[in-house]
Formats: sequence, C-alpha cells, structure tokens
Amino acid sequence: MADTFSKSARSHIMRQVKSSRNKSTEIKLVQYFRDRHITGWRRNKKLFGKPDFIFPHTKTVIFVDGCFWHGHNCRGTVPQDNKVYWKNKIARNIKRDRQVTKHFRNNGWTVLRFWECQLKDTKMLDRKIKNNSA
Repeated sequence: MADTFSKSARSHIMRQVKSSRNKSTEIKLVQYFRDRHITGWRRNKKLFGKPDFIFPHTKTVIFVDGCFWHGHNCRGTVPQDNKVYWKNKIARNIKRDRQVTKHFRNNGWTVLRFWECQLKDTKMLDRKIKNNSA
C-alpha cells in the first residue's frame, strides 16, 4: 500500500513524534500512578538511556516503549515504503534498549519495560509494579 502523504509531508509528520510526554505512553502511566497513589517517581532525569520514570529510593527505572518504534509487532504495522530503512532503524532501537537495560541491571537497578499496548491492562501493570516494588 502506497503512502498517502508526499515524502516531505510524511517527514514533517514523523518529526512531530516526540520521545517524551507522549500521550499514548508516558501520560497514561502518569495517570495510572496518580490513580493508585503511587509516589516517589520522577520523570525527565538525565540518566543514561533516558528512562521514562525513575524511583530513586528503590533504584527502579521504567521504560514505556512505543510498539512501532521498539519492534513490538502487536499490530502488524510494517511500513511499505523505505522498508530497509525502517527495519534497520527498529533493529538499532532494539539493540540500544538491550544495552540500556544491561547497563542499569549491572549497576544494581531494577528495570521495568512496558509496551505501549500493555498500558491498557491495568491488572498486569499492578502485578508487575507490585512484584518489583516500584
């Protein structure tokens, strides 16, 4: 299926995708924390790998990974144009995610990673967060 936007229009759209304050990921988790009165979290700290949330007292970092950008194939979304570029881009993101996780674990941190699509499952979030004492 061909892209319905011109190359320059698509480029403009993609530049608008931000890595922080993303409504489909970070903001949903902020609301989740607030609804459950979970405290002690911080955002936008200048740490390696740019975790979305940190709990400094428990040395826990949380990453909320967008499904498309980080290689989760829950929706089967594969760009038809520039396939090689996107395949390589997503592969680099996956490799970087692994390196970041390893870095934190090697330094005594607990690392929680959630897929964007998992944020709908509050019972799963409850279990994962409770089991890791975030």
